[in-house]
Amino acid sequence: MSSMSDPSKKSSRADAAAAAMTNDLTLWGVGTSRTMRPHWMLLELGLEYKFHAIGSRTGETKTDEFMRINPRHKIPVLRHGSFILTESAAIIQYLSETFSSPELIAVPRDAESRAALNEWCYFIATELDAGSLYVMRRHVGLEHVYGAAPKVVEAARNYFMENAEAMAPRIAKSGRYLMGDRISVADILLMTCLDWAVTDRIPLSDTLHEYRSRVASRPAYQKALERNFPARG
Repeated sequence: MSSMSDPSKKSSRADAAAAAMTNDLTLWGVGTSRTMRPHWMLLELGLEYKFHAIGSRTGETKTDEFMRINPRHKIPVLRHGSFILTESAAIIQYLSETFSSPELIAVPRDAESRAALNEWCYFIATELDAGSLYVMRRHVGLEHVYGAAPKVVEAARNYFMENAEAMAPRIAKSGRYLMGDRISVADILLMTCLDWAVTDRIPLSDTLHEYRSRVASRPAYQKALERNFPARG
C-alpha cells in the first residue's frame, strides 16, 4: 500500500507559514492618496505591519537607505520578506491576492470576472489618477517643478469629470461596491481618487457622493485616514 501524506497537516503548515509572513510586512509612505491605498488594504485584511511615516518631496525618499529600496525615490513601497513592490495599485492587488479570504475582499478567480476587475483598475489608475488628477497636481502646487499651465489644469479637470460621470450609471448598478457586495482593489483605487477630487474641489454627481459615503463608513478606511494623514488629527 502506498503511503499518503495527510492533507490537513500540509494545510496547517501552509497556514502557519502564511501567518508568519504577515509579520514581515513593512510599508513606507504617508500623506498622499497613493500611500493611503496600501494602508487601507492592510487594515482591511487585518494584517499587522511596520511602517515608516515618510513623506513625498521631503527629502526622506532620497536618503541612501531609501534609494536602495526604491531608486526612483517614490512612495509607497511595500516589502514582504525580501519581495519589494513600489506601485500602489500593484501593492494592493498583491496584498488582496496573497492574504485575502472570500469573506473579506472580492478577488475574482474566473477570467471574465478578473477582466471586469482589471478594467475598473486600469481605468481608474490611468484615466482618473495619472491622466487627470496627477496632471492637475503637477501644475497646481508643483509649478516650481513642472511650470504653471492653467489651460492644462482646466482640461485635466474636465477630463476627470467627463470620465467619472460616464461611469456613474455603471457604479450605481454595481451594488454596494464595484464588484458587488464585497469591497475590492478597484474600490480602494476609486475611493482614493474621489477623495482626491473632493480635495481639489472637483464637483461630483449624487451617484458618486452616495458611493463615496458608503465606502467611507468602513472602519478600515477611517483607521487608514488617521494613519496616512496624521496631521489631520
